[in-house]
Amino acid sequence: MGKAVRLTVSLSIAEGKLQEFESLADSMIADTQKEKGARVYEWYFSADRKDCRIVETYADQTAASEHVMGPVVQQLVPKLLELSTITNFEVYGDPGAQIEPMLAGIGAQIFLGWRGLDR
Repeated sequence: MGKAVRLTVSLSIAEGKLQEFESLADSMIADTQKEKGARVYEWYFSADRKDCRIVETYADQTAASEHVMGPVVQQLVPKLLELSTITNFEVYGDPGAQIEPMLAGIGAQIFLGWRGLDR
């Protein structure tokens, strides 16, 4: 299995907060684009735009740690959680000892690689 760390975060958007949510998401995307180790950072809406799923992939533990310890997570995620609620959070791959307790502490379920193909 590769060394990439992948995350999926599911959010339920608070009533009447969609426009603020979208604006904040745009800021988070712009800031994440500057991170060298961020490979995938995609946001998806449900058809009714009440739920959102973020799909993220980082090159390795270092890149995942840089994201989690950086301004997107440390400064913008608290604002995001004023506009939405995490309904599911999964991590695929070993995020590393630095951020694993933090991720688990906010409810992330961590799945360590077992078998498969990663090109």
